[in-house]
Amino acid sequence: MPTPSPVTVLGLGPMGQAMTRTLMQAGHPVTVWNRTPGRADDVVAAGARLAATPSEALAAGDLIILSLTDYQAMWDILDSETASLAGRTLANLSSDTPERTREAAAWAGRHGAAFLTGGVMVPAPMVGTEAAYAYYSGPREAMDQHHGTLAQIARPRYLGEDPALAQLMYLANLDVFLTTLSSLMHATALLQSAGLKASEVFPEVMPTLAGIPAMLEAGESPGAQIDAGEHPGALSTATMMGATADHIVEASEKAGIDLALPRAVQRHYLRAIKDGHGGDNWTRIIDGIRTPDPDA
Repeated sequence: MPTPSPVTVLGLGPMGQAMTRTLMQAGHPVTVWNRTPGRADDVVAAGARLAATPSEALAAGDLIILSLTDYQAMWDILDSETASLAGRTLANLSSDTPERTREAAAWAGRHGAAFLTGGVMVPAPMVGTEAAYAYYSGPREAMDQHHGTLAQIARPRYLGEDPALAQLMYLANLDVFLTTLSSLMHATALLQSAGLKASEVFPEVMPTLAGIPAMLEAGESPGAQIDAGEHPGALSTATMMGATADHIVEASEKAGIDLALPRAVQRHYLRAIKDGHGGDNWTRIIDGIRTPDPDA
């Protein structure tokens, strides 16, 4: 069995610390660096080695995992260390835009480093568990070389050579997640306006969240229908869903709570109906999302 290779982790927020611990538990020697050295105390006590400088951290291994706020933080740290990048793989697990991701991959390539974009799809406490998975894109050779190490953190799902693909997939998942959290808070505020406590609301609305996959699977696959350009309205229509969206806006207005989210949803259905697709399935709203109305 091969000896676990050394790994460097730059950035010791909750995710960086969780990854460091997981890698050490798998036997990897881990060198860490963080702008605030005190954040390394716990992982150093657990066996990590604290580098005094980014240059020292880069020299410790071929795989450099970045867990930072955004890509600008990477440039702030490494722009003065580019001479140390040649021959190494940067696995950047930070969130940013697809454009900056491609820019970062090109920047790394100019300095002789391979660049893997990563997006870990679980919170820090779940890193290293059976439920953990992460999207990656970038050079296939680099992915193959470090697959075993990265798999200790989360099960890798490789999407292809384009460095932006993993970033887009990560953002798409977070698009669903963040919108869901906002809708959960909006629903809670709506029911609080009638005197309910948040602790009473959550048990009532959480089954809806949990049941969405089964609801979508009960009919034809919406993904396949969208790909085929088909939106049969046998089970639900844009008009029907739009009426509910209207009622949510009206109830929210009467309750005196924020209208931004329900109005955004309402606009999707109004556009589908305006374009003559009221009898189509709710999936028809994707047309207006793809091509926003400049006059809206």
